[in-house]
This record gives sequence, structure tokens and C-alpha cells, in this order.
Amino acid sequence: MDRINRAELAGFLRSRRELVRPADVGLESGGRRRTPGLRREEVAALAGMSVDYYARLEQARGPRPSRQMLGALARALRLTDDERSHLYYLTGEPPGPPPGPPRDVRSGVLHLLHRLDDTPAFVIDAKYDVLAWNPLAAALISDFSVLPATERNIIWRFFTDPEARTRHDPEGSWQFARESVADLRAATARYPDDPGILRLVERLLVSSAEFAELWAGHDVTVRRSACKRLKHPAVGWLELDCEALHVPESDQMVVLYTAAPGTPSYEALRLLKVIGTQDLQRSPGR
Repeated sequence: MDRINRAELAGFLRSRRELVRPADVGLESGGRRRTPGLRREEVAALAGMSVDYYARLEQARGPRPSRQMLGALARALRLTDDERSHLYYLTGEPPGPPPGPPRDVRSGVLHLLHRLDDTPAFVIDAKYDVLAWNPLAAALISDFSVLPATERNIIWRFFTDPEARTRHDPEGSWQFARESVADLRAATARYPDDPGILRLVERLLVSSAEFAELWAGHDVTVRRSACKRLKHPAVGWLELDCEALHVPESDQMVVLYTAAPGTPSYEALRLLKVIGTQDLQRSPGR
């Protein structure tokens, strides 16, 4: 049974095409345009299909697209996860898993990070890439701005940088190792086709025997809040509450470190706010 809603599909494709600027997909805008967004032939080229095929879809008379074609259209039109799911439903197809963890951090979350000037806070995606951070997080964990984007991964640094392990006490180190690997295992199931997660796992399997052993256990869990005991090279050991707040629509985590007022750790965070990142050793570990 052909369950495609051709009229709705045609209108949806036209509306999304008109929202994409040529510059958004690396095209020159050159010359006068009769459409505010992409031309049909540009979408067809980006999606790897014939112009006639795409035109018939927008005219509500085309064939039912395959899942492969729907994926190509979603990429060409830069659809959000919600829009991508809607595209699949219009053709009678279940949307399937999202292509990968979103990397865009909501503006409201970014505002929250920078308002928390007395609380170390950062945002990670499902594979523990650090996407955003505030100055106190840079002072406590690492100045991520000086690291290449490919190195801003908490799990990678923990298992490959010996200095990162010295930030945890033995119990905390073992707990983070087990929980982070189990969380990453869960992420591979949510995003089975994401090349970034696959590359990270492959690199870790080659680089860390400890990771490989834990990975072979097939444990699965989702990151939760916990108490942490972290060592900082300038202010010493800190007893901190680590709150991991999930942002469901982007599958990201806002990680915050707090200390009870009046405690030595609270005073150490206040001192760290003054010291900042200057002349400090950098080694992320969570």
C-alpha cells in the first residue's frame, strides 16, 4: 500500500527549499534568483538525483522515495531532526535513528553557562565532545580553547592522557572509567550510523587496553549526577557535587560542579575564579 502524502510532501519540500540560502550549502548566490532559497536543480544536485525526479516530488506527482533518497533530501535541505522525522512520516516510512548527536548548543543553554560565573559548567554531546564551557570550567578542567576540536573529548583525554587520571582519586577514576564507557556504548545504539562515534571507539580500542577491556564487557548505562573528588594543580583537592542535566531535544548534557557554601572546596572554587587558566597545567577529566 502506497502511504505517501504527496500534497503535503510537495508543500513541505518547497517550504524547506526556500529557507536554505545558497551560502548555507557552499554555493554561490550569483545573479538574480526567482526563489528566496535554493533552486530545484541545486537541491537535486546536492541530493544526487535528477532534476526531473525532484521536480515531480514538488509537483505532488512523483514516485515514493526510497529511504536512501529521503536521507539525501534531508541532508541537502539541512533538515532538523524533527523535520527529518516529518519527511519520513509523509512518505509512510518510520524515521529510524537520528544520523548523529547534534552539535549546536541552544542559545538559552549558552546564556546559562556564562551567567554561572561562580560554577564550573560545560556542555557535552552523546559521545562526550565538549561543545561549550564557561571560564571557571576552563580553569578547573581544561582550557578547551587551546585544544584542537578533535581533542575536546572527555573520554579520549581520560584514557589517553596520564595526567588526566591524576585529577581523580582512585575510586573516582575507576567509577568514571566504567560509567563513561557504558554511556558511550549506549550512545552507539542511539546513533548506529554516526561516523564520529565509530571513529572515537576505534581510536580508543587501539590506544587504551583499559578501554578495550571495559568495552568488551558490553555494560550499558546513562550518565547521572555524582559526588566527585578532583585534584587541581593550584588549589589542591576539591569535594564537588557533579550535576549532569540532560537536554532531551538535543541529547546533550550540561555538567555543573558545585560545592557546599562555607566548605574548603567552596573557597577553593572562589580562589580558582580569581586565578583563572593562566600558567596552569591543562588536563581534562570529569
